[in-house]
Amino acid sequence: MVATGASAADIARAVTAANAAKMVKSQYDAVTNLPLVAAFVAFAVAQSLKVLTTWYKEKRWDLKRLYGSGGMPSSHSSTVMGLACAIGLREGPASPLFAIALVLASIVMYDASGVRLQAGRQAEVLNQIVFELPPEHPLADTRPLREFLGHTPPQVAAGALLGSLIAYILHLISLVLSAS
Repeated sequence: MVATGASAADIARAVTAANAAKMVKSQYDAVTNLPLVAAFVAFAVAQSLKVLTTWYKEKRWDLKRLYGSGGMPSSHSSTVMGLACAIGLREGPASPLFAIALVLASIVMYDASGVRLQAGRQAEVLNQIVFELPPEHPLADTRPLREFLGHTPPQVAAGALLGSLIAYILHLISLVLSAS
């Protein structure tokens, strides 16, 4: 028993109120976590821009580009650079967190324009080979492989620039909001 004379019910109410306050604060922290928000916004904007770039290039609307991989700009690059830049802006460029985020972003972008791009090109060739098979061949009915897997270097650069820009804009907004 507590020396102040508080009953068990009073203590339980206080503990429950404290837990509720912690839950609300943790939900608020997730919404105001600038690196996390920057990464998600950068991803959403990049995926949305793919629909517009497909329309501009091919003169057709393709809503599958909202959730598909490949294309302009790279949402992988946009997401990881949005995250890395937001961490750098919040923690500083000498921060170990920024170093980790930047190294991981570099690996993701290298992979997007290297291994995944080559896998997409190989899928293109394999799909063409299967398409040319005679109908009686056992592989003639094989479902085509996905060809939009990787990104060209300009697509990766555009995604990285987009993610960095979004992180910077969100950082400026957070500074304005915290000043008021």
